[in-house]
Amino acid sequence: MSDSAGFFMRLSFRWRLLMALLAGAGLPLAFAPLEFWPLSILGPALLLLSLQGASARAALGLGWAFGLGQFGVGISWLYESFTLFGGAVAPLAALITAVFVALMSIYPALSAWLTQRVGGTLTPISGKQVAAFAGSWVLVEWLRGWLFSGFPWLDLGIAQTASPLAGFLPIVGEYGTGLIVVFLAGLLAWLVQCLVQAPRPALKPAVVFVGFLAFFIGMGSLLGRIAWTHPVGDPLSVGIAQANVPQMQKFDPAFLAKTLQTYVSLTEQMGAVSVVIWPETAIPDVLSDLDWFKKRLEERAQSHHQDFLVGAFTQDDSGRYYNTLVGVPDGVGFHRKVHLVPFSEYMPLRPIIDLFSGMIDIPMSDLSPGSVNQPLQQVQGVKVGASICYEADFARDIRHSLPAAGFLVNVSNDSWFGDSFAPHQNLQMAQVRAHEFGRPMARATNTGISAFVNAGGQVVQKLGVNQEGILIGTIQPYQGSTPFYWLQSWPIIAFSMFLLGGVAWLN
Repeated sequence: MSDSAGFFMRLSFRWRLLMALLAGAGLPLAFAPLEFWPLSILGPALLLLSLQGASARAALGLGWAFGLGQFGVGISWLYESFTLFGGAVAPLAALITAVFVALMSIYPALSAWLTQRVGGTLTPISGKQVAAFAGSWVLVEWLRGWLFSGFPWLDLGIAQTASPLAGFLPIVGEYGTGLIVVFLAGLLAWLVQCLVQAPRPALKPAVVFVGFLAFFIGMGSLLGRIAWTHPVGDPLSVGIAQANVPQMQKFDPAFLAKTLQTYVSLTEQMGAVSVVIWPETAIPDVLSDLDWFKKRLEERAQSHHQDFLVGAFTQDDSGRYYNTLVGVPDGVGFHRKVHLVPFSEYMPLRPIIDLFSGMIDIPMSDLSPGSVNQPLQQVQGVKVGASICYEADFARDIRHSLPAAGFLVNVSNDSWFGDSFAPHQNLQMAQVRAHEFGRPMARATNTGISAFVNAGGQVVQKLGVNQEGILIGTIQPYQGSTPFYWLQSWPIIAFSMFLLGGVAWLN
């Protein structure tokens, strides 16, 4: 046993659990709002160091501790959503949040277990262990984005919006960029391990780590200068309304008239914009029950030569309800939300949930999903890639509208999350979607953060949390496709499986 391996192996299991827990707790700081992206490399590196010499069973515990820190900090806003806005009593909200965090922590536990099971005990760290760690991490992130509707929060590739590594997003997407991050984390762990032994033996890993870090940062910076898509047609003037209606009032019928008037007043302040966007469920009612108000919008659209995209609930002839982005006039079309949020817009395990019906109240939680192959909306002759809230968190949901769409629109009701990490995290994921597909995006939210994002994924204008106001900007339609549009995530997932399979074969 080498001295370097011995140092980490001599740490008691409790100390290693603490090390993994703190590493996970620091990882969310790599994401918005702080965006200190180097932590996305440091956090996984510390986890890998904690795994040295651990059995596969012990690795489950270490990975789970890492996940408790990662999700316990990163999605702590769930508690606020349930208590302040879901009507849940505090103990129940705490229980739901704790259970969800514990379940999400199974994913990094699985990644750590796979690393040990395939790569062997890490004494010391070698190229095979780094490959197993990178492959298992990305594969498990991908699984988390699919299983049980998917929950892609805190994926490492998302944290790179402020990093030079963002240049890889239009080529290999979120998971490919994440693979680069985990690979660098593995090399960093190798370097730290050697530094613990003595400075001189660390020369080789230092050269390797710094060399690869410089290569990827330099290559990412160069790739970030490539315009994979290009402008087409005339720019559109777009106005976004952010009414800042508190969630506690949003679905209260007593405040409906005030809410509608607020949006009308904000629209009047926009002047002669050609497109007006109101956020998700800006009209917190079934639109067919407010026919008089829709007629008012149609009159405004006709007299001012404007197209409206308005969040509302709609109902079909079969009585099913939808979360919808409604176009006004009717020729604009509509987008019914396809990817619904479990336990919010629909209730799995309904018989069990009903047992707690008196302790938690989530309005409009029995919605139906829209069709995947809906016709695209069209404003001022330009096709729109529309998404509602959760849909912008998934590249596969945004891809359906491309390459036909000239720009993207995302509407959301982030008032559920208060002034927490969540609104910033949601905006960051929307930025990644814009960058991956080379399309500008207009994002309208109820309480913030509304924003204009360019085709490179950078925020051009924004209106912060808990602010009432408007954003007026210019959207330049784009055409063309990024390499990621054609490749998708499948080559990265296949490569991750190849890494795991190759290491297993070598061992």
